[in-house]
Amino acid sequence: MRSVRTLGTLASALVLAAAVSGCANMSERDRNTAIGAAAGGVAGSVLTGGSTAGTIGGAAVGGIIGNQTGKKDR
Repeated sequence: MRSVRTLGTLASALVLAAAVSGCANMSERDRNTAIGAAAGGVAGSVLTGGSTAGTIGGAAVGGIIGNQTGKKDR
């Protein structure tokens, strides 16, 4: 049962990655945010055994990290 859940999570991540790659008019920062959220969501889900809270928490943290990636100090 757990391998089916993991397979579903990975399939969802691939679908999300394909959807994000179709957004050609996104800024680099927007893309980094979306990619970070997707990767964080997958990591959170895998690390917590598919928990909804882990997936959402991972996506939030990943989105924040992705958003701040490449940010220039002023």
